Amino acid sequence: MVIKIGTNALSDEKGHLDTAVIAHLAEQVAGLKARGIRVTLVSSGAIGAGVTELGLAGRPKDLPMLQATASVGQSILMNLFGGAFRPHGLFVGQILITRGDFEDRGRYLNLRNCIHALQKAGCVPIVNENDSVAVAEIRFGDNDLIAAQVTNLLRADLLILLSVVDGLLDANGRTVPVVKDVEDAAGNVDGKMKSIGGSGGMGSKLFAAGTVRTAGEPVMIANGKRKNVISDLMNGAETGTLIVPATKRLSSRSRWIGLTAKTKGTLVVDDGAARALKANKSLLASGIVKAEGDFESGDAVLVTTKEGVAIGRGLTNYGRGDVEIIRGHKSAEFSGLLKAETYYDEVIHRDDLVLE
Repeated sequence: MVIKIGTNALSDEKGHLDTAVIAHLAEQVAGLKARGIRVTLVSSGAIGAGVTELGLAGRPKDLPMLQATASVGQSILMNLFGGAFRPHGLFVGQILITRGDFEDRGRYLNLRNCIHALQKAGCVPIVNENDSVAVAEIRFGDNDLIAAQVTNLLRADLLILLSVVDGLLDANGRTVPVVKDVEDAAGNVDGKMKSIGGSGGMGSKLFAAGTVRTAGEPVMIANGKRKNVISDLMNGAETGTLIVPATKRLSSRSRWIGLTAKTKGTLVVDDGAARALKANKSLLASGIVKAEGDFESGDAVLVTTKEGVAIGRGLTNYGRGDVEIIRGHKSAEFSGLLKAETYYDEVIHRDDLVLE
């Protein structure tokens, strides 16, 4: 499973990292490990720790100072986790990531291999955004989204998002025990509301939960300050909010294509091609009416109708230049058009396409 804990859940009333909370978290994770459950932590708190260590009045707004604060705080955070897990005979492994580590297929697979190796070695991987080098273009912005990406990367069986509230609350302040429609639930949450000291909020958590739900895994949102909250959740206690997963569980490859990979362009298709794709067919050049963007063979592209409605995302067998040559034509004509002896019959094979 993947467990994400936010800055506020890790901090005391003064905004300092709470060693008692961290120790209790380590105790619960150690209990899960003893049951044979592989756990990956996604932890916030580096910037908060840096603010405290440097004696700053609050979270910096200047990007270089924010990066410097994260750099100072990350080592403090990891030292606290290392000390908390050591009594349980467990080591911790630090993994700092940026958005590009997920969008690039090679780096994505290397990240997964690293986490698996850490778990095999009896370590607890602890993931955080690399705030010391990340800028707006390559940042996730909050660890809820990172936790969702890590869950899909590992095909983990459960994501637990720990906050300082008991879950998603209704208009009367009561915890909503089960959510089946994330979009409906998100419509009742102010997405601009963010937690003090952190960068997320309930809107962020629901967005992240929606990504994991789409991939076919459940998500729990619960109060990280509640004693034994993780153990209680695993034992079936009625606490927190459960986000019910979709009925279809996506493969690892489909998760990357449909939920993670950055699209480099768009292929606009006619009505016949749109119907064929929805019937789980491959995308043929004859059905493409327009190509947009700068993409190469192997890149992820968005596929839309002529009205601009997204159909899905897929990995293209042809770059933009070749698509412009073959679009509207049948594969039997490709050899002459491309002046090549070998070619792909499909622009996007159905195995490399994930529908919206």
